[in-house]
Amino acid sequence: MFGLDPQSIAGRARVAAAASRVPTFSQSILRGMAGFTVVSLGGFGPWMLAGRWFYRHAGELGLYAACALVFVGLSGPLLHRLIIPPGSLLRCYKIFALAFGAYALVWMLSWMLLGGVIAGVTGALAGMLVMAGVLVWGFAARAGAVKVAAALFLANLAGYFAGDWAHTAVLAAAGGSGFALKPAAAILASQIVWGLCYGLGFGAGIGAAFYFCQEEARRMLKSA
Repeated sequence: MFGLDPQSIAGRARVAAAASRVPTFSQSILRGMAGFTVVSLGGFGPWMLAGRWFYRHAGELGLYAACALVFVGLSGPLLHRLIIPPGSLLRCYKIFALAFGAYALVWMLSWMLLGGVIAGVTGALAGMLVMAGVLVWGFAARAGAVKVAAALFLANLAGYFAGDWAHTAVLAAAGGSGFALKPAAAILASQIVWGLCYGLGFGAGIGAAFYFCQEEARRMLKSA
Protein backbone atom coordinates (compact mmCIF):
# COMPACT_ATOMS: atom_id res chain seq x y z
CA MET A 1 0.00 0.00 0.00
CA PHE A 2 2.81 2.43 0.88
CA GLY A 3 5.77 0.86 -0.90
CA LEU A 4 7.67 0.97 2.39
CA ASP A 5 8.40 -2.71 2.87
CA PRO A 6 12.14 -3.56 2.99
CA GLN A 7 12.26 -5.03 -0.52
CA SER A 8 10.62 -1.96 -2.09
CA ILE A 9 12.81 0.53 -0.20
CA ALA A 10 16.02 -1.34 -1.01
CA GLY A 11 15.03 -1.85 -4.63
CA ARG A 12 14.33 1.85 -5.21
CA ALA A 13 17.55 2.87 -3.46
CA ARG A 14 19.65 0.50 -5.57
CA VAL A 15 18.12 1.67 -8.86
CA ALA A 16 18.57 5.33 -7.92
CA ALA A 17 22.04 4.76 -6.44
CA ALA A 18 20.74 6.40 -3.25
CA ALA A 19 22.36 3.99 -0.81
CA SER A 20 24.84 6.69 0.22
CA ARG A 21 21.93 8.81 1.50
CA VAL A 22 20.62 6.24 3.98
CA PRO A 23 20.20 8.13 7.29
CA THR A 24 22.18 6.86 10.27
CA PHE A 25 20.69 6.52 13.74
CA SER A 26 22.08 9.85 14.93
CA GLN A 27 20.96 11.58 11.73
CA SER A 28 17.47 10.12 12.16
CA ILE A 29 17.26 11.39 15.74
CA LEU A 30 18.50 14.87 14.83
CA ARG A 31 16.27 15.11 11.74
CA GLY A 32 13.30 13.93 13.76
CA MET A 33 13.97 16.48 16.50
CA ALA A 34 14.59 19.40 14.15
CA GLY A 35 11.78 18.58 11.73
CA PHE A 36 9.13 17.72 14.29
CA THR A 37 9.94 20.77 16.42
CA VAL A 38 8.97 22.96 13.47
CA VAL A 39 5.95 20.72 12.83
CA SER A 40 5.02 21.02 16.50
CA LEU A 41 5.24 24.81 16.60
CA GLY A 42 3.11 25.00 13.45
CA GLY A 43 0.70 22.37 14.77
CA PHE A 44 0.16 24.31 17.98
CA GLY A 45 -0.39 27.47 15.90
CA PRO A 46 -4.21 27.30 16.00
CA TRP A 47 -4.06 27.01 19.80
CA MET A 48 -1.48 29.80 20.16
CA LEU A 49 -2.98 32.26 17.71
CA ALA A 50 -6.71 31.50 17.62
CA GLY A 51 -7.42 29.34 20.66
CA ARG A 52 -10.22 31.55 21.98
CA TRP A 53 -11.93 31.67 18.60
CA PHE A 54 -11.84 27.89 18.27
CA TYR A 55 -13.18 27.33 21.77
CA ARG A 56 -16.04 29.74 21.03
CA HIS A 57 -16.98 28.58 17.54
CA ALA A 58 -15.64 25.04 17.08
CA GLY A 59 -15.17 23.77 20.62
CA GLU A 60 -12.25 21.85 22.06
CA LEU A 61 -12.63 19.03 19.55
CA GLY A 62 -12.54 21.50 16.66
CA LEU A 63 -9.32 23.01 18.01
CA TYR A 64 -7.67 19.60 18.33
CA ALA A 65 -8.76 18.64 14.83
CA ALA A 66 -7.31 21.86 13.37
CA CYS A 67 -4.00 21.27 15.17
CA ALA A 68 -3.84 17.68 13.91
CA LEU A 69 -4.41 18.82 10.32
CA VAL A 70 -1.52 21.28 10.54
CA PHE A 71 0.71 18.58 12.06
CA VAL A 72 -0.02 16.27 9.14
CA GLY A 73 0.25 19.04 6.54
CA LEU A 74 3.76 20.02 7.65
CA SER A 75 5.01 16.47 8.14
CA GLY A 76 5.91 15.68 4.51
CA PRO A 77 8.49 18.38 3.74
CA LEU A 78 9.96 18.33 7.26
CA LEU A 79 10.10 14.60 8.02
CA HIS A 80 10.35 12.78 4.67
CA ARG A 81 14.16 12.58 4.85
CA LEU A 82 13.73 10.04 7.66
CA ILE A 83 12.74 7.58 4.93
CA ILE A 84 15.44 6.09 2.70
CA PRO A 85 15.22 7.81 -0.72
CA PRO A 86 14.03 8.09 -3.42
CA GLY A 87 10.28 8.77 -3.45
CA SER A 88 10.09 9.54 0.25
CA LEU A 89 7.90 12.68 0.26
CA LEU A 90 4.55 11.23 -0.80
CA ARG A 91 5.15 8.03 1.14
CA CYS A 92 5.93 10.04 4.27
CA TYR A 93 2.67 11.93 3.90
CA LYS A 94 0.71 8.70 3.57
CA ILE A 95 2.23 6.77 6.46
CA PHE A 96 2.55 9.75 8.83
CA ALA A 97 -0.99 10.99 8.17
CA LEU A 98 -2.41 7.60 9.04
CA ALA A 99 -0.12 6.98 12.03
CA PHE A 100 -0.38 10.45 13.56
CA GLY A 101 -4.09 10.70 12.82
CA ALA A 102 -4.70 7.45 14.70
CA TYR A 103 -2.57 8.65 17.62
CA ALA A 104 -4.31 12.04 17.74
CA LEU A 105 -7.75 10.43 17.73
CA VAL A 106 -6.87 8.08 20.59
CA TRP A 107 -5.25 10.90 22.58
CA MET A 108 -8.24 13.24 22.10
CA LEU A 109 -10.66 10.56 23.26
CA SER A 110 -8.49 9.88 26.30
CA TRP A 111 -8.29 13.57 27.18
CA MET A 112 -12.00 14.18 26.80
CA LEU A 113 -12.97 11.08 28.81
CA LEU A 114 -10.36 11.21 31.58
CA GLY A 115 -8.65 14.61 31.73
CA GLY A 116 -5.59 15.61 33.73
CA VAL A 117 -2.36 13.69 34.24
CA ILE A 118 -4.09 10.31 33.88
CA ALA A 119 -5.31 11.31 30.42
CA GLY A 120 -1.80 12.41 29.44
CA VAL A 121 -0.24 9.08 30.43
CA THR A 122 -3.11 6.94 29.14
CA GLY A 123 -3.35 8.88 25.89
CA ALA A 124 0.40 8.66 25.36
CA LEU A 125 0.49 4.92 25.98
CA ALA A 126 -2.58 3.99 23.93
CA GLY A 127 -1.83 6.54 21.21
CA MET A 128 1.79 5.44 20.85
CA LEU A 129 0.80 1.77 20.66
CA VAL A 130 -1.61 2.60 17.84
CA MET A 131 0.93 4.81 16.07
CA ALA A 132 3.63 2.16 16.44
CA GLY A 133 1.26 -0.46 15.07
CA VAL A 134 0.56 1.62 11.97
CA LEU A 135 4.27 2.27 11.34
CA VAL A 136 5.26 -1.36 11.88
CA TRP A 137 2.48 -2.48 9.54
CA GLY A 138 3.28 0.15 6.91
CA PHE A 139 7.01 -0.66 6.90
CA ALA A 140 6.46 -4.42 7.31
CA ALA A 141 8.78 -4.26 10.32
CA ARG A 142 7.30 -6.67 12.84
CA ALA A 143 10.72 -7.58 14.20
CA GLY A 144 11.20 -4.03 15.45
CA ALA A 145 7.72 -3.55 16.93
CA VAL A 146 8.84 -3.42 20.58
CA LYS A 147 11.65 -0.95 19.89
CA VAL A 148 9.36 1.27 17.80
CA ALA A 149 6.65 1.34 20.47
CA ALA A 150 9.13 1.96 23.30
CA ALA A 151 10.88 4.80 21.45
CA LEU A 152 7.61 6.54 20.63
CA PHE A 153 6.09 6.12 24.09
CA LEU A 154 9.11 7.24 26.13
CA ALA A 155 9.92 10.17 23.87
CA ASN A 156 6.30 11.32 23.61
CA LEU A 157 5.85 11.13 27.38
CA ALA A 158 9.09 13.03 28.02
CA GLY A 159 8.22 15.75 25.50
CA TYR A 160 4.63 16.12 26.69
CA PHE A 161 5.38 16.41 30.40
CA ALA A 162 8.50 18.53 29.88
CA GLY A 163 6.33 20.88 27.84
CA ASP A 164 3.63 20.85 30.50
CA TRP A 165 6.17 21.68 33.20
CA ALA A 166 7.82 24.43 31.14
CA HIS A 167 4.43 25.89 30.23
CA THR A 168 3.43 26.09 33.91
CA ALA A 169 6.85 27.45 34.93
CA VAL A 170 6.70 30.31 32.43
CA LEU A 171 3.20 31.27 33.55
CA ALA A 172 4.24 31.11 37.20
CA ALA A 173 7.27 33.29 36.51
CA ALA A 174 5.05 35.76 34.67
CA GLY A 175 3.15 36.32 37.91
CA GLY A 176 6.31 37.46 39.72
CA SER A 177 6.98 41.12 40.25
CA GLY A 178 10.20 41.11 38.25
CA PHE A 179 8.76 39.48 35.10
CA ALA A 180 8.49 41.97 32.25
CA LEU A 181 6.04 40.13 29.98
CA LYS A 182 2.41 41.18 29.82
CA PRO A 183 -0.19 38.43 30.44
CA ALA A 184 -0.94 37.82 26.75
CA ALA A 185 2.76 37.69 25.86
CA ALA A 186 3.45 35.38 28.81
CA ILE A 187 0.75 32.98 27.65
CA LEU A 188 2.16 32.95 24.12
CA ALA A 189 5.69 32.41 25.44
CA SER A 190 4.50 29.48 27.58
CA GLN A 191 2.77 27.92 24.57
CA ILE A 192 5.87 28.29 22.41
CA VAL A 193 8.00 26.66 25.12
CA TRP A 194 5.52 23.79 25.33
CA GLY A 195 5.67 23.33 21.56
CA LEU A 196 9.47 23.31 21.62
CA CYS A 197 9.68 20.69 24.37
CA TYR A 198 7.00 18.51 22.79
CA GLY A 199 8.61 18.76 19.36
CA LEU A 200 12.12 17.94 20.55
CA GLY A 201 10.99 15.00 22.68
CA PHE A 202 8.46 13.44 20.34
CA GLY A 203 10.66 14.21 17.33
CA ALA A 204 13.49 12.14 18.80
CA GLY A 205 11.06 9.24 19.20
CA ILE A 206 9.76 9.60 15.65
CA GLY A 207 13.31 9.65 14.28
CA ALA A 208 14.19 6.51 16.23
CA ALA A 209 10.94 4.78 15.20
CA PHE A 210 11.52 5.43 11.49
CA TYR A 211 15.10 4.19 11.86
CA PHE A 212 14.02 0.95 13.56
CA CYS A 213 11.31 0.41 10.94
CA GLN A 214 13.93 0.42 8.15
CA GLU A 215 16.54 -1.83 9.76
CA GLU A 216 15.88 -4.70 7.35
CA ALA A 217 16.04 -2.39 4.31
CA ARG A 218 19.40 -1.05 5.48
CA ARG A 219 20.67 -4.58 6.02
CA MET A 220 19.64 -5.52 2.47
CA LEU A 221 21.38 -2.47 1.02
CA LYS A 222 24.54 -3.15 3.00
CA SER A 223 24.71 -6.80 1.97
CA ALA A 224 24.18 -5.84 -1.67
